[in-house]
Amino acid sequence: MKYIPFILFTVFTNAAAQLMLKYGMMTMGPLTFAGVNPVIKILQIVFSPWIFAGLCVFVISMASHLFVLSKVELSFAYPFLSLAYVAVAILAYLLWCEDLNAYRIAGIALICAGTVLIAHSGRKAEETSMAAKAIETERSIIR
Repeated sequence: MKYIPFILFTVFTNAAAQLMLKYGMMTMGPLTFAGVNPVIKILQIVFSPWIFAGLCVFVISMASHLFVLSKVELSFAYPFLSLAYVAVAILAYLLWCEDLNAYRIAGIALICAGTVLIAHSGRKAEETSMAAKAIETERSIIR
């Protein structure tokens, strides 16, 4: 449970990156490759300020996720990333008036409920891990 703040940092930087990427693409206008070298167009997209910032924040999010994966089980950490869907849906609604209908709200509620269940499962795993370490320490002292 002590790694939850790092997991949440990963979630929120992931959500922030997605929002920056969306805003960057909105500022670019309609995406067309007609009469333009595709490589040049891709470079224009990647190096537009909001897209570039979003990609950088996404790299930070991935670095944070790698740190988390070095500390906790994947089956515990990975489902938390679904909270980014929740944050993105709510912020997209607030920022750009994107649709947030009853089905999406129900899906968000299910995601939150699932994440709470997974978070509680981590307590038992952490307690078991701590107990195993204590037993191993006792064995090494006895020897």
